[in-house]
Amino acid sequence: MKRLEVDQKDDMIIAIRNEIVRSPDARYDHRLHGVLLVASGMSCYDTAKLLGHSPRSVESWISSFNKKGFIALYDRERSGRPSRLSEDQIQKIDHDIRKSPSDFGYHQNFWDGLVLHRHIMDHYGVSVGVRQCQNLFHKLDFRLRKPRPVIAKADEEKKREFKKTDRSDIKGQEDSIP
Repeated sequence: MKRLEVDQKDDMIIAIRNEIVRSPDARYDHRLHGVLLVASGMSCYDTAKLLGHSPRSVESWISSFNKKGFIALYDRERSGRPSRLSEDQIQKIDHDIRKSPSDFGYHQNFWDGLVLHRHIMDHYGVSVGVRQCQNLFHKLDFRLRKPRPVIAKADEEKKREFKKTDRSDIKGQEDSIP
């Protein structure tokens, strides 16, 4: 019988490892397999090489498993990096962005990540990335609103007529178009 091989082996190894990292359940199963391999007689070094981790990681899994059992192989809660903004500053920013940016001297009529980034830097002396400013909008229950383009010199009467048109009859007209 011919030995089976995975197509594009090197790329697939990277893709599989990325898939394991993305899912908490997959990370648990991955650690469980590591413990199983060591329990079956494989060394921590060989297991680490096979699974793509450092031997120290596998040793840590085994040590934790021996102390606490299966629960030790689950991911712990991660706190993440502390915010550069205090809760008081976030409340003040929430109050600020309920006003127009022009009230603060900006030449834009709506808030976006760039304007908020500049505002926080100017008024609070804190450097926060544009993406984190966008996340802050979400945290403060703001939704993304994109400005609608305005057609130059559009006839107002025609726009009103178009909006009042019953769009349901158009489908039937499409069928009759040669």
